[in-house]
Amino acid sequence: MIGFICGKRSKWVVLVVWVVIMGLAGGASTKLMSVEKNDAISFLPPNAQSTQVQNLAARFPGGQTQLATVVYHREGGLTAADLATIASDRQRIDASPDKAAGEQPARAPVVSPDRATAYFSVPLSSSVDINATTDGVHHLRAVVGEGSGGLDVKVTGQAASLVDSVGAFKGLDGTLLIAAGLLVAVLLLIIYRSPFLWLLPLLAVGFAYQAAEALIYELARHGLTVNGQSGGILTVLIFGVGTDYALLIVARYREELVRHEDRHEAMAAALRRVGPTILASGGTVTLSLLCLLTASLNSDKGLGPVCAIGVVVVVFAMLTALPMLLLIVGRGVFWPFVPRYDASVEANHAVTQKRLWVWLGGLITGRARPIWIITALLLGLMALGLFRLDTNLTNAEGFTRTVDSVAGQTLLEHGFPSGTTAPLLIVVPSDRAADAKQIASGVKGIAEVAPPQVAGELAQVVAIGTSADSTPAADATINDLRGQLASKIGPGALVGGPSATDLDVRQATVHDEKVIIPLVLAVVLVVLMILLRAVLGPILLVLTVLLSYLASLGVAAVANTSVFGFAATSPSLPLFGFIFLVALGCDYNIFLMARVREEALEHGTREGTRRGLSATGGVITSAGLILAGTFAVLGVLPLVTLAEIGFIVAFGVLLDTFVVRSVLVPALVMDAGPAWWWPSALWKQEHSAAVTDEPVHEVGAA
Repeated sequence: MIGFICGKRSKWVVLVVWVVIMGLAGGASTKLMSVEKNDAISFLPPNAQSTQVQNLAARFPGGQTQLATVVYHREGGLTAADLATIASDRQRIDASPDKAAGEQPARAPVVSPDRATAYFSVPLSSSVDINATTDGVHHLRAVVGEGSGGLDVKVTGQAASLVDSVGAFKGLDGTLLIAAGLLVAVLLLIIYRSPFLWLLPLLAVGFAYQAAEALIYELARHGLTVNGQSGGILTVLIFGVGTDYALLIVARYREELVRHEDRHEAMAAALRRVGPTILASGGTVTLSLLCLLTASLNSDKGLGPVCAIGVVVVVFAMLTALPMLLLIVGRGVFWPFVPRYDASVEANHAVTQKRLWVWLGGLITGRARPIWIITALLLGLMALGLFRLDTNLTNAEGFTRTVDSVAGQTLLEHGFPSGTTAPLLIVVPSDRAADAKQIASGVKGIAEVAPPQVAGELAQVVAIGTSADSTPAADATINDLRGQLASKIGPGALVGGPSATDLDVRQATVHDEKVIIPLVLAVVLVVLMILLRAVLGPILLVLTVLLSYLASLGVAAVANTSVFGFAATSPSLPLFGFIFLVALGCDYNIFLMARVREEALEHGTREGTRRGLSATGGVITSAGLILAGTFAVLGVLPLVTLAEIGFIVAFGVLLDTFVVRSVLVPALVMDAGPAWWWPSALWKQEHSAAVTDEPVHEVGAA
C-alpha cells in the first residue's frame, strides 16, 4: 500500500481519487445542519418517562403543540394603554398573513395579581420541523417588538427556548471553519517558517472535513442522531487531529529527505515509520469514541460515530492525500529551509533533535524519580479543584449572552410561578385522574394543578411548579412527585414536560459516565498493550492520562465559575472532557512511545527514552498547540457547554503536551527502566544484558 501511494506515477492516481471524492461530497457536505436534532426530547431513550409522556401527548387536546409565550411587564403596574397594546398585539398576531405552518390562535391574556405582568400564549405545532417553529417565533417577535416607554415585551416559552437554542448553532459550521482554519494556518506558518508548506496540511484537512461531513449527512438521513454540539466538535476535531497527524508525517518526511536522494523513497520510508503510529493512534481515538455507542442518551450515542467517522476519514486523508500533495510539489515546498540529501547521515540517526529537548532529556535522565513524583503531586494539587465542581447548569444559564427566551422568563417570574412556561405533564390511568390531581396538589414546589383531561383509558394532569426549569429545586419537586405517584398509583403514572425532560437527560448523563469511562480506559489499556507489547508500561501510561484528566477537570471546575463567570459547569462536561482528553492524551502517548521503543531496541530504555523525547518533543508540542488552539475556538460560540468543552480540552491538551508527555512519562520510563517493557522480548533482552553486563543489541520486531 505504501509503495503504491509513494510511487512516481501512482500519486496522480491518488489525486484523481480525491478529486472524485470531493466531487461526490461537495453537495452533501453543506447540508449537515439541516438534519441536526437539537431538542432535548430527541436525546432520550424510549424508556425515559419524558419520552413516554411525549409519545402519549397526541391523545390529549393541545398535545401536539408547544407554546410560545408573549410576556409584558411594567414596573409599578401595567397601564390601560398597556392592556390595549396587549389586546391589539393578540389580534394582529391572529390576523397576520405571515403566520407559520401549524400556528394556532392566541389564547386569552392572563394578568398577574399585582397587575405588573401579563402574558398570552400562542400554540405552535410540534409535529412540523424546526424551521416552521422558528418561523412562528420570529413572526411573534416581529409583531410585538420589544416594547417602549417603560413597557418590556419578550417572547419566551418552550418554543422560543428551542428556537433560541437552535439559533445559537446557526452559522456555527461556517464560524468554526473560518476560525479553526485561520488559527491552524497561522500556527503552521510559525512552526514551518515556510510560505508554502502550511498550505498542504491545511488542504488535506479540508479534503477530510468535506468528505466526513458528506458521509455523516448521509448517515444522519438514515437514523444517526446529529446535533449542533456534535457538529461543532466534529469541525475542531478534524482540524486538530488532522493537523497533528500532518505534523508527524511532515517531520518524519523531512528526516528521510536527508537520508534519501529520491523523495518518493523518502516518503515511503517516512510512512513505514509513522504509518503504524498514526493507524494505532487513530484506531485508539476511534475505538474510544465508539464506546459512546453504549450511552443511553441519543446525543451521546450519536456523538461517538460522528466523531469516529471524522477521525477515520482524517487518517485516510493524511496517509493518502497529504503524501500525494507533498510528492507532487517536491522538496521545494520546504523553502527556505529545504532538507538536502546527506549520504553521511546514519539510517537511524534522529535528524530533528533540538537543543531544548536534548537538554530536557539529559535533565530527566539524572533525576527521574524525584521529577515524576513532584510532577504527579502538582497534578494532584490541580485535581483538588474537583471539590468546586458544580454541574447544575440550567437551560437559562446555558448561553454566554442574553437571549430573548431567558429575558422573557425573567419578566414572567415577576408575577407568575417560575414553572409557568414549563408545566409538568402527569399521565395516569383515567380511573386514577382524581388521585393524581390530589397527589400533585400536595407535593412541595407545585403552585397549581389544572383539572384532569381524559382521553380513553388515560388522563393527563397539568401541574405548574414554583421553581424555574432545570434548577435543583425543580428536580427535587419532580423526583418527589414521581416517587409519590409510583408508590400510590403504580408504574403506570408518568411525569414528563420540559423540566422533567431536562432532569431525565442529566440522570442519563450520570448513568453514561459510569458505563463509558471504565470502558474507554479498558480499550485504551488494551490498545497500548498491543502496541508496546508490554503490560507495566501501558498501565502506568493510562494512570498518567487519568491523572492529567482529573487535574484538567479540577482546573476547569474553578475556571468556569471564577474566571469565565459561568453560573456552573455543564452536566455533560465530565464525560465529554474525559472522552477527548483520554483519547487524545493516548494519541501523544503513542507518538512518543512508538519512537522510544524504536530507539530502545538499539540503545536501551534510558538512552532510547532520551533520544525519543529529543526526536519527538518538538512535533508533539507543536501538535498540542494546534489541537489546543482548535478546541479553544469553541469559545467563540454563544453556548456555555461548548465554551467549557473547548477550555477543558485546550487546557488538558497543553497540560498533557508540556507536562505529562514531556516530563512525567519520560521520567517514569527512565525510572522503571527495562521493567517498563515487561514481559516483551525487549524486556528480556535488556534484563539479560543487565545481568551479564553486556551492551543492548537490536532485537528486531520483538
